[in-house]
Amino acid sequence: MDSLSASNGSFTLDLFKKLNESFKGKNIFFSPWSISSALAMTYVGAKGNTATQMESEDCKAEDIHSEFQALISLINKPQTSYLLKTANRLYEEQTFQFHKFVKNYYHAEPQAVNFKKAAEQVRKEINSWVESQTEGKIQNLLPRGSVDPNTALVLVNAIYFKGKWEKRFLNENTSENLFRLSKTKTKPVQMMFLKDTFPICYLETMKVKIAELPYVNNDLSMLILLPDDIEDKSTVKCLIIKSLLRTYCRSVYKG
Repeated sequence: MDSLSASNGSFTLDLFKKLNESFKGKNIFFSPWSISSALAMTYVGAKGNTATQMESEDCKAEDIHSEFQALISLINKPQTSYLLKTANRLYEEQTFQFHKFVKNYYHAEPQAVNFKKAAEQVRKEINSWVESQTEGKIQNLLPRGSVDPNTALVLVNAIYFKGKWEKRFLNENTSENLFRLSKTKTKPVQMMFLKDTFPICYLETMKVKIAELPYVNNDLSMLILLPDDIEDKSTVKCLIIKSLLRTYCRSVYKG
């Protein structure tokens, strides 16, 4: 899955740059995996110039679907210390030729619906499915009017994660503190506190501190990245480059 990893890494950076331009000064939270897997499904039915624009130099067309299939199976593996699942579903006005393909490779269940006569009902059905897949965390994903009689196909991706920290934050240690928005602006927020030992790293070339917070059994971790200069936009953009994280892994695990 190395080629898919490289392709997703490049896609993540490009997408982050676009989002950063569109939402300047705002928080950005997105799942590159969800978006790339959804685009890969649409790529199945793409032709001509559209297909050419969607193709990646990092991942060959004949390999991309099998690699997504392997990764989806890995993400949804049973009997883990955490709950991580991703689900795809196609809501279609008619049966498209590629639906068997995406069901096999992307675990996307096709749902035959009637947009022309029951668009609002279908919208509610989609929202209900997303809510159930995310344990009630995402409600009313599609607003009223987003699905209409002219809709032919809706592709939905839902991702859910729940895990326990290897070193737990205690509720009684949560208190209000100032969160720094910029060099001159702060905002009071509820902050969790924990004093313990964690894997940390400082990348001199990027002037970035990295802390790793592992979940139970160390199967997964959360990486927190903090640049020395919080207003250095070029540094912030570089935080998600895959080579940066690989450098961190080498620094921590290989000394």
